Amino acid sequence: PKTKPKPNPKPKPKPESRTALVRRARRINRELAEVYSYAHPELDFENPFELLVATVLSAQTTDLRVNQTTPRLFAAYPTPEDLAAANPEEVEELIRPTGFFRAKTKSIMGLAAALRDNHGGEVPGRIEDLVKLPGVGRKTAFVVLGNAFGVPGITVDTHFGRLVRRWKWTEETDPEKVEAAVADLFPKSEWTMLSHRVIFHGRRICHARKPACGACPIAGLCPSYGEGETDPEKAKKLLKYEMGGLPGQRLKPPPDYPGKAAPPLGAA
Repeated sequence: PKTKPKPNPKPKPKPESRTALVRRARRINRELAEVYSYAHPELDFENPFELLVATVLSAQTTDLRVNQTTPRLFAAYPTPEDLAAANPEEVEELIRPTGFFRAKTKSIMGLAAALRDNHGGEVPGRIEDLVKLPGVGRKTAFVVLGNAFGVPGITVDTHFGRLVRRWKWTEETDPEKVEAAVADLFPKSEWTMLSHRVIFHGRRICHARKPACGACPIAGLCPSYGEGETDPEKAKKLLKYEMGGLPGQRLKPPPDYPGKAAPPLGAA
């Protein structure tokens, strides 16, 4: 009997050229800029010191929990000098809601002492000085530089890394390599706001386990579309914060934030 001719295997899609990747990446950034025109750091802060401490406290917890915790901390210890001279047990008690409170107390009291002793009580505006402070890595340093000093930087947190890999901007998993790969696709002037937009999108729509693909404004540009819920009605139910009609993470959001402010700690 004659064997049926095998169907031609589908031609493999050509790998995306560098130019096409840059074009697509920048288009995603432009679309996100329209959707999240109000993107901002989601930590409440009044000055570089508060932002630095809040960012260190935000490890392994939500910005919301940090924002509910820092008002009492900064009311008690408004300056690096105050925090450096504090009773560690009292600091632990104040920051307990953020988790890992013993290690975090060591970090924030250590960095406060370093600011007092080596930087005249001021937060330095250079990456090389910031990363020498206890508990401060590149991610924290870039958050502070970008948002308190206007120095462009890319913040690679878990959301940022997950999304840029989903979008095939890079395959890298090491944060420094992710940072370098993405920095290469954009002008420096975009780095800080790009970081906010990507993180906003990861927290609201492109979740780790159940991305809301069917409600995603950049679905048409995403090579991973379909990894999550594609039904628009079901996807809508997965949206978080202002996208889902819920309060945001900041107790004091910027004036252009379209959602509701977060409730203080212990509020129903």
